[in-house]
Amino acid sequence: MVQYASPLDLSFAALSDATRRRIIDQLGRGDASITSLADQFQMTLTGMKKHVQVLERAGLVVTQKVGRVRTCKLGTRGLKAEAEWIEAHRKLFEARFEALDEIISEMKREGSDD
Repeated sequence: MVQYASPLDLSFAALSDATRRRIIDQLGRGDASITSLADQFQMTLTGMKKHVQVLERAGLVVTQKVGRVRTCKLGTRGLKAEAEWIEAHRKLFEARFEALDEIISEMKREGSDD
């Protein structure tokens, strides 16, 4: 398994899996036990525990064990750093596409002058 160093790496690695994104969506609607999540996702308890551990390492989910029940809820960290990184890179892509549009427009104008 690849080892990730920064919180940003951990978050994007955790969110790269569709099941984990769906778990985040589900926990956004309310806390849930690992057992109930496993049932909802038709997954083994071991499989769900592994997904939750990845989300927990990334700080996206926190768990609390009371008796025999481990309850999961969204972490308090949020996704601000991830959103800022995405926005900065979205702006870079947008600037490059605008420059490409200008080049294409210029080439079309030159082609119509011939």
